[in-house]
Amino acid sequence: MLAAVLDDGLEAVEAAVHEALLAGVTSDDVILNILARRREPPRPLTIVTPEDLALRHPPRADCGRYDSLRGLHAAA
Repeated sequence: MLAAVLDDGLEAVEAAVHEALLAGVTSDDVILNILARRREPPRPLTIVTPEDLALRHPPRADCGRYDSLRGLHAAA
């Protein structure tokens, strides 16, 4: 844990230890995992697709249509 203080700072390690104690876990692996999760960049926001870009005809899973496009001798 002392080495983690050098990398993440005392406040971050203290908060991770507090979170682990609240969860009833005292393992150093769990605390290091909490610190690693907090270091990850936030996930990007989802992009709302405008109505103009919405599909008019959604794709269908139709293997028979795919086979007809390949032709009879494509599998050879």
